[in-house]
Amino acid sequence: MSVAEPRRIVLFRHAKADWPQVSDHERPLADRGRMDAAVAGRKLADSGIPLDLALCSTAVRTLETWKLAVHELPERPKTVYEERIYEASPGELIALLHETPDDAQNVVLIGHNPGIQGLADILAGSAEGDARERMNRFGFPAAAFAVLSFEGPWKSLEPGVTTLADYWAPTE
Repeated sequence: MSVAEPRRIVLFRHAKADWPQVSDHERPLADRGRMDAAVAGRKLADSGIPLDLALCSTAVRTLETWKLAVHELPERPKTVYEERIYEASPGELIALLHETPDDAQNVVLIGHNPGIQGLADILAGSAEGDARERMNRFGFPAAAFAVLSFEGPWKSLEPGVTTLADYWAPTE
């Protein structure tokens, strides 16, 4: 990786979950969630970002979201299933991203709100085009993702250092 090439983080919220009588961690995707996860995967593929690493919560709905989305990508990144993403705060997610090996340039983190939206808000010091306006307007609904870029090692990731490069939500 060239020093001049920015790193990218894709913050991807799981798709719409169902509400059966199971624990929150075990909630599966709803029918709409399965459709939206595949669409989000196609949109992520269209972005052209070659993902090196996926960090995915162990909750059933995130596992199902990632399985459907990654099927749409031209290449499958290495995937790490990480329990710490479930119910993580933005600060806990930053700490987790600090552990990312520096040979991973582009990382997708598949997780939950309010952590994912909070992390996008905290990290984005600037934005390209109307990405922030769209994220503020739509919030971070199920299956939405934000693409953030920054320069430097993963340990340098901190509030305000990234640029919100893109945002997509199924409600757009």
